[in-house]
Amino acid sequence: MEDVDLYELLGVSKTASKIEIKKAYHKAALSSHPDKVPAEEREEAEIKFKAVSQAYEILYDDETREQYDRSGMSAFEKGGMGGGTDGVDLDDLLAQMFGMGMGGMPGMGRGPGGMPGGRPGRKMRGKDVVHQYEVSLEDLYKGKTVKLSSTRNKLCSACNGIGGKDKSRPKKCANCDGKGWNQSLRQVGPGLVTQEQVPCSNCRMTGHVFREKDRCRKCKGACVTEEKKVLEVYIPRGSKEGDKIVLEGEADEQPGYETGDIVFILQEKEHEVLTRVGPDLSATIKIGLLESLTGFSRVVVKHLDGRGIQLTHPVGEFLRNGQVLKITGEGMPHKKGEGKGDLYLVVEIVFPEKGWTPDVEAIKAALPDYKPESITGEPVDEHDYIREANLEEIGGEDESWEDEDDDDEEGPQCAQQ
Repeated sequence: MEDVDLYELLGVSKTASKIEIKKAYHKAALSSHPDKVPAEEREEAEIKFKAVSQAYEILYDDETREQYDRSGMSAFEKGGMGGGTDGVDLDDLLAQMFGMGMGGMPGMGRGPGGMPGGRPGRKMRGKDVVHQYEVSLEDLYKGKTVKLSSTRNKLCSACNGIGGKDKSRPKKCANCDGKGWNQSLRQVGPGLVTQEQVPCSNCRMTGHVFREKDRCRKCKGACVTEEKKVLEVYIPRGSKEGDKIVLEGEADEQPGYETGDIVFILQEKEHEVLTRVGPDLSATIKIGLLESLTGFSRVVVKHLDGRGIQLTHPVGEFLRNGQVLKITGEGMPHKKGEGKGDLYLVVEIVFPEKGWTPDVEAIKAALPDYKPESITGEPVDEHDYIREANLEEIGGEDESWEDEDDDDEEGPQCAQQ
């Protein structure tokens, strides 16, 4: 662990008296109290608050201060502050200083077994298990139920998650002093530390251990056994990217904890034809030049439920390249109610290949004549042109258009006196 200067953290000298340390802590704790700052600064304030509290706990006690002065933070690495020293209890300390304990701060109370974050009589919540789950656009449109196999830890049915045989007496875990966790400091920035609670690996956060002969035969003292089951994940029709499907209480079980959830976060797979934009769908449809001029009636796109979407375009109403057609009510279904978004179709005119017809005069006779506006200019310059230019190249040469002679010209100079 990288050493943290606790004196600097409290703003006192290394020769400060206990009274000076107490005053400095009182001032620092009040200024960094999470309830005294705006919501956007609360997370940083909580880190600072816990850091100055830990610094005070170490420096105010003569024994732990001597250990710190001699060995730095390395003196507290083994088991953390809660595992090997009889330091000041932060709950008692805050009750003395402010008339409240850490249980009065959101997210900083102590739950059963001394673990932080709970309220008296309320179990701490176990971790949620989060999975990213890819779903096709078809399944998001129609809805789907998926069956998945799951393996998790479940409280042992033989010992009810205690870890020992019936009527056997456990011993207090020496590694965590019966708390189920150890406390340590971690540096998160220059002059800034955070106080962390690390689960005890020896007792698996139960705070006690059994002798080998007294351990449960089924779980071997682990308190949990492996359970395999099939989970059903229901994806409602109309769901979208980022939606969460929550299976409550299906995460790992552990003694003294409320079981967390399994959470599936939906990720939409790219579709080869259709694109989703909010409640709507869009697609590009290819229309032949002849169809765009003379009309057509045919299926132009296959929908997500397998239906063919047919369009009938009348003769005499020409379609333009890039024109957008809208079909009301053929977009994505709403999750609530029977409504749907719309389907937008972008027209792409497919032109014939070069040299497609020898009878140009027949085409001229069939199509209406276009008489362009007369543009005059003298003289008239005939130019070749590039047939496949890219509009994105416009303005791409930046300053290369400037007169190259500018680089050779000398600017104004002052005559030397």
